[in-house]
Amino acid sequence: MPKQGMEPIRRDALVRATIAELGAAGTLDVTVSQIARRAGVSSALAHHYFGGKDQIFLAAMRRILSDFVAEVRRELKGVPREGRAAAIVRACFGGSSFTPEAVGAWMCFYVMAQSNPQALRLWQIYHLRLRSNLIHALRPVCPRPAAAADTLGALIDGLYIRAALDPELSPAQAERQALTVLANLCGDRK
Repeated sequence: MPKQGMEPIRRDALVRATIAELGAAGTLDVTVSQIARRAGVSSALAHHYFGGKDQIFLAAMRRILSDFVAEVRRELKGVPREGRAAAIVRACFGGSSFTPEAVGAWMCFYVMAQSNPQALRLWQIYHLRLRSNLIHALRPVCPRPAAAADTLGALIDGLYIRAALDPELSPAQAERQALTVLANLCGDRK
């Protein structure tokens, strides 16, 4: 007989295990059995809770994105309007967002979004939300907020790709690079 109240705990363990496995492997070739083993549950239970590998991967990305949203909210708390763009950039490279596991999961997610409509839709929501928030934050400090937001979004994606290929790139280095570009983009504001 299943234990009452264990489903949320096991789901959480499976999501965390998925992020860790994707980060360690750096590929979508991770199996449900590997994820389940890391989570300490059976692969049958993993399939029962999520239905399949794609659904587990999507749940892991939703977790990464919700952690990112929480990071953004923490960074924005009490920040004056003119500092909001920098706060969003800092959140992109914050403690929960720029771990080796999360970066590895992002790389797998980009690949998955090329062939999975649900993953593509999730990426589109993330991309449009980040762009919209950056444009709003850049309006008071940047002459061309939409162009600056697009540049920053591309830079953030690029720094994640670089981090996946160069484990020596620290969150602090990535943040400094992005904040330098932000300052350059907004420096000619009259």
